[in-house]
Amino acid sequence: MRRLMLTVEYDGTDFYGWQVQAEGRTVQGALEEAIFRACGETLRVTGASRTDSGVHAEGQVAHFDTECALSAAEFLKAINHYLPHDAAVLDCREAPPGFDARFSAASKLYRYRILRSAARRPLRDRFALRVWRPLDLRAMRDAAAVLVGEHDFTSFASEHAEAASNVRRVLRSELVEDGDELHYLVEANGFLYNMVRIIVGTLLRVGLGKVPPAEFAAALEARDRKAAGPTARPRGLALVRVDYPHDPRGSERPSVIRRR
Repeated sequence: MRRLMLTVEYDGTDFYGWQVQAEGRTVQGALEEAIFRACGETLRVTGASRTDSGVHAEGQVAHFDTECALSAAEFLKAINHYLPHDAAVLDCREAPPGFDARFSAASKLYRYRILRSAARRPLRDRFALRVWRPLDLRAMRDAAAVLVGEHDFTSFASEHAEAASNVRRVLRSELVEDGDELHYLVEANGFLYNMVRIIVGTLLRVGLGKVPPAEFAAALEARDRKAAGPTARPRGLALVRVDYPHDPRGSERPSVIRRR
């Protein structure tokens, strides 16, 4: 038995999230079906992040254990042959000893794309949330900076979250302009259910002048979901990459740079 490590990209629009469900197509289910068709093994693929319905990934990481004789390179070709058009394995390699895609992760980086446009942009509609009113970028940046460090993120977690602790350490929280788009980049040692989308929904209220940055900081301290803003739609969110101590992929990890 050996363990293989995968880096996976997918357009989450038509998936019911990562995790296998009783009904609906999922990324985990698509990978397991592709592996079964490639080598006849029924197995479980474990992902670093259980992305929600409609959320994308440029650098999801997963692992699975196999007794199949296919090499990592052969697995890469075979799995991609059987995967649907909206998912692909970018990298497949032997996992280092003790590796676990979920529990070995040191941090995860997400990007949320906000399209600032008065007109609809059909070619980007699946991957960005369109906002047609002007946004106060300075106020949004001031609010986003408050999140860096270790905090209790109860205010920015779904009331259905089931984590043992709502404390997380945010390493990066910033807004970057890219032409007519505004990207919110957030990196942390872990995320609560809907955490990024609730942060974005609240930041947008700041940008639209409905909430001052000081009130955003107060919402964090309140540890009360009702103190924060709405949950932003999933379409703009993507898991950019997952980082590990002594990552065997090295410089081959997905970049934060978005390719239009």
